[in-house]
Amino acid sequence: MVLGRLRLTRRHFIGATVISGVTLAACADDDDDDGDGDATPGIEASVAINTPAGTAGASATQVLAPTPSCADDDDVTLEQTEGPFFTPNSPERASLVEPGMAGSPLTVTGRVLSTDCQPVVGALLDFWQADDAGEYDNEGYTLRGHQFADEDGGYQLETILPGLYPGRTRHIHVKVQAANRPVLTTQVYFPNEPRNAEDAIFADALVMDVNGQSATFDFVLDLS
Repeated sequence: MVLGRLRLTRRHFIGATVISGVTLAACADDDDDDGDGDATPGIEASVAINTPAGTAGASATQVLAPTPSCADDDDVTLEQTEGPFFTPNSPERASLVEPGMAGSPLTVTGRVLSTDCQPVVGALLDFWQADDAGEYDNEGYTLRGHQFADEDGGYQLETILPGLYPGRTRHIHVKVQAANRPVLTTQVYFPNEPRNAEDAIFADALVMDVNGQSATFDFVLDLS
């Protein structure tokens, strides 16, 4: 798999950012921008993305979407189905990696924010995904776990690149919930996956920003 395109979205960063030795001059404008069957003018930058171990690197000149700062009434993260493989009561842990586990390491970071850009302190994030072979553990809690956002609304998940489940593109499931509020159930995706175009529920708005073995995604909750 080639994780070749860095997808710049709102809520991440403004200004000059160096990625894999290439500087991206991000736009500083404040423009605003579902079932698991199991916008705007851009800027140009040459992006060289490192890929997980054992995969080929890619370099491309892309027209990237502008990257406005978080603004009031920012888009709420899209909901998607939990699919057939959710298991409640997962263990609390920030690392899903276990000794001897096959697969390329992946660290996912980001924040949980409200639509007025405030951190959602203590928000619950419950992750689950397929293993390197595309299989889910439906008897135990392999590659399943939950954690709570820190005082900045931040989270960090250590996991592996999920394998391909039949009929789906590569993805990670997550439930996000502010205290005593409804649960947001969704999925996050990877850029430039061949199966993205074929997946019936794939959503571009849910694609993570990927740089080598690191990915970022901010979840935005409607707390009104």
